[in-house]
Amino acid sequence: MTRLPVAPNRRLGQHFLVDENILDVIGRLARLGRTDVVLEIGPGYGILTRYLAERVTHVHAVELDRGLAPHLRDRLDGLGNVELIFGDALAVDLASLDPPPTKLVANLPYNVATPIVVESLDGVPTVGEWCVMVQREAADRLFAQPSTKDYGAVSVLVQLVTRRTGLHRVSPHVFRPRPNVDSALVAFERTALPPSYSRIKELVTTAFAHRRKTLANSLELSGTAMRADVVEALARLGRPADSRAQALAPTEFVALAEALR
Repeated sequence: MTRLPVAPNRRLGQHFLVDENILDVIGRLARLGRTDVVLEIGPGYGILTRYLAERVTHVHAVELDRGLAPHLRDRLDGLGNVELIFGDALAVDLASLDPPPTKLVANLPYNVATPIVVESLDGVPTVGEWCVMVQREAADRLFAQPSTKDYGAVSVLVQLVTRRTGLHRVSPHVFRPRPNVDSALVAFERTALPPSYSRIKELVTTAFAHRRKTLANSLELSGTAMRADVVEALARLGRPADSRAQALAPTEFVALAEALR
């Protein structure tokens, strides 16, 4: 068993990458190039960070746990193209990083993986490609199809902005401590950010807030729109009044937002 320099913080969802054999899979799915500027969130002990730094122009590594600072600096010694940023990735102004990141490549902390992905879609507009390690169930949700159990707000938002380019299942054995769930590497690239995306994002989020209720009732409960207006908008889409959010395809939410404007 690989000896860890410090004990992982389970409260922070830390499962550190320790098997370097997975690195080339990440490199392939991330389609790394010498001119890339990579944003890495949750570098941990820096195994992936060093791999990235040796292959790209610059790496911005954002780590919440300041206790890892000496281990990261030791592993990254001699690399002048890595910027270590200690803070909460959901609070750091990632859009102001210089040079601007072009790819997000990371073994994401399990407890914040989904919000990081969602917020990066419009919060870091210079990112054109993602390659992230997440729980397998989270990977399934990103590109789930309508009317399936995994389909939800994150599925809609990710699919409105990106398309999947790769998927690779990952064994728990590559991490310390070993997680109790399977993981997956999922890669996707930006296609376009729909006009009025912030309004669509709010609509999608509130639409799935009450999955057991009809879409019209859910939007009215959240104060997003009146039930009668939603029913009328659904009719324009050819959808019945009792439709639920999980029945609509991502592009239908764009049309619904326009109809409710």
